[in-house]
Amino acid sequence: MQTLPLRPSPRSVARGRGAVSIAVAVVAALVSAAAGPAARGQADVPREIVLWPEGVPEPRVPAEPAESVAKGKDGISRRANVSQPRLVVFDPPAAAAGAAPRGAVVVVPGGGFSILADEHEGSDACRRLAAEGLTAFLLLHRAPTGTMPVPNAGPVADVQKAVYEVRRRAHDFGVDPGKIALLGFSAGGQATLVAAAGPPRFTPADAGVSPRPDAALVIYPWRILADDGKGLRPEVTIDATSPPFFIAQCGDDPASLPAGAATLYLRLVEAKVPAEIHVYERGGHGFGMRPRENAPGTADWFVRALDWLRGRGILAAKPAP
Repeated sequence: MQTLPLRPSPRSVARGRGAVSIAVAVVAALVSAAAGPAARGQADVPREIVLWPEGVPEPRVPAEPAESVAKGKDGISRRANVSQPRLVVFDPPAAAAGAAPRGAVVVVPGGGFSILADEHEGSDACRRLAAEGLTAFLLLHRAPTGTMPVPNAGPVADVQKAVYEVRRRAHDFGVDPGKIALLGFSAGGQATLVAAAGPPRFTPADAGVSPRPDAALVIYPWRILADDGKGLRPEVTIDATSPPFFIAQCGDDPASLPAGAATLYLRLVEAKVPAEIHVYERGGHGFGMRPRENAPGTADWFVRALDWLRGRGILAAKPAP
């Protein structure tokens, strides 16, 4: 970068204050460009919204050991010891001021209720959804809860509170309060199902704001069958008031059995609830937003999910060519 003279030349003095003003403006522009986004503000840094500012209800996760993030041998980061549930907001790029309210998706990562797989089943999904024009919210729910008497109790309450807060503050986020979806992976899919089709786990301060989503997507939902394998979990009630569901699953998944996804789909059809299911031959479990070799369904599900969100009016239709 060329250094501007510290002292004005006789020529610039003769031109008066105008030349000095121009020089100052040039310096400011150059400094701003060299400094980059960090110096110009934090607009690109996702915001965090604490879900329970007045205290997390029971069951609580202890604050010690402290929350941490570690990268595994597969190169994917995972989060441990989340005692303060919160939402991370991913805004769509260059959202026009005064534009119509957008749809929103709250993303619920899996992790077996022991950790949060919040990169490939969380922030990766949020960035892709935001790029499509949605406001995405990554839910960092309580973990670990797997050894608690009811492992999903805390996460389900966090999911419902997340929907409630996004709807209650929809205007602040530029979101349409009637276009809020959940996207849950694995154990997050179980929490999503129970939150969307089960009783409230907390009492909303504003009874006029519902904690139930307008649509739900569950990707290889974990352990959603009853213990006897003859129906869905007892805390799940599918009826005419249930939100529409999108289900994606691989047939060779050893952790989330295809029978669970199929049972959920059939129950939705029986209750005349709009539903769509995709069962792919192979792909296993836990792929999230990272497609696997020789398993095209692990990439296809997200394309189909976007189509489904458009069909439900949560994502704007593609402009005509």
